[in-house]
Amino acid sequence: MKDKMKILIAYDGSEYADAALADLNRAGLPRKVEAHVLSVYAELMPAPSSFGMVETDFTRYTQELEKDALEMARRARATLKSEFPDWEVHAEAATGSPAGLILDKADALKSDLIVVGSHGRSAIGRLLLGSVSQKVLHAAHGSVRIARGCQKKPETPIRVIVGVDGSAGAEAAVKAVAARHWPHGSEARIINSFPVLPTVGTEYAAVAIAEWFAEEKIRANEAVEKAVGRLKGAGLTVSKATKEEDARHSLIGEAEAWKADCIFVGSKGLGAIERFLLGSVSSFVATHAQCSVEVVREEQK
Repeated sequence: MKDKMKILIAYDGSEYADAALADLNRAGLPRKVEAHVLSVYAELMPAPSSFGMVETDFTRYTQELEKDALEMARRARATLKSEFPDWEVHAEAATGSPAGLILDKADALKSDLIVVGSHGRSAIGRLLLGSVSQKVLHAAHGSVRIARGCQKKPETPIRVIVGVDGSAGAEAAVKAVAARHWPHGSEARIINSFPVLPTVGTEYAAVAIAEWFAEEKIRANEAVEKAVGRLKGAGLTVSKATKEEDARHSLIGEAEAWKADCIFVGSKGLGAIERFLLGSVSSFVATHAQCSVEVVREEQK
């Protein structure tokens, strides 16, 4: 982890955005953080002249929306400063396409992490998962946290699920978890999922597939053991589970059964299996999980 982590927080003033702020207390983030709160309202088209709204009225209206957005960002900044007094926190507002502005700001800052709420049902509804959040999740160059708040106290032990499949993406997820600062007694559970061996028509194909599966399992098991050692070295209590089922369902099911606070997955997995390919596992988990989800991307060299 860098000396000072850079975080971009998309904030729309909704209860879900507030829950995302509260969730940061349980994200294991360092004391040295440069956080930027960005409140965006979607740029409006001027009303037709038949509506009776003159141009000056429209301009005044958009100016009021800009002021409201900036005030929202400032309220969020005040909340963060009270929770994280050592953080450097900035607040700003912008007008235009929410997803595009969030992504452009993240690129300009070279953010390590973008934080968005799981829903945004305010009057403008700018951060509704399935629209803005999904666009950010797919197009961001850095890691993205889909944050869902919980009622636990910040200092209580935290439980995280980590998807491991032997890929560079999964390794980045393990590295991200190991670099965080977790409360004493926090736990990590490593999940490795393999699909059930398919039935094929010829003996030759069956043998070839069985050999390939065996090789991939060896590779994945080696990655799991490496992850166990790394996370134990970070002070976490570590357990592991291997599932013969779709990774999407195993990650979500294990998180619910284990009452996990967050699921960490890589943005891309092994090309051959594509278990953690963004648009597949990562996107599905981010959309359907009841807890927070971090989709981790490898650092750009």
